[in-house]
Amino acid sequence: MTERFVTHDTFIIDRTLEVPNEQVFKAWSTPELKAQWFAKADQFNFQVGGKETNHGGPPEGPVFHFEATYQEIVPNERIIYSYTMDQGENRISVSTVTVEFNATETGTHLIYTEQGTYVDGHDKPEIREHGTGIMLDKLVKLMKGEG
Repeated sequence: MTERFVTHDTFIIDRTLEVPNEQVFKAWSTPELKAQWFAKADQFNFQVGGKETNHGGPPEGPVFHFEATYQEIVPNERIIYSYTMDQGENRISVSTVTVEFNATETGTHLIYTEQGTYVDGHDKPEIREHGTGIMLDKLVKLMKGEG
């Protein structure tokens, strides 16, 4: 029998972007823009209670399924969503994410906080944090016009 356990972890990633918070928020709330730095959505309903889903993975690799539900949206200020991540038939994590868009004199200070429950060792917090950091770096490049 497979050992069952959960690992709980919280990580915070921040990025400074030299564009207004309205522009950064738009990169999260517009499917065409978000697809340039995040996995392209199969479903994208950006409203409280709305869903965002995608599935995919590397060639010859496992297929992952992401399903998010938007819990709170404060335009240009904050997005809170919860999501599940599955690998094939296995649930690998359940998370709550808060994304804050704080206006600064020169642009936006983005703060991404993820509180996750990682299931049965199928995923690890440090792997998720690393992957999220890569995606946020892609967002920074897009906002610089390099994406």
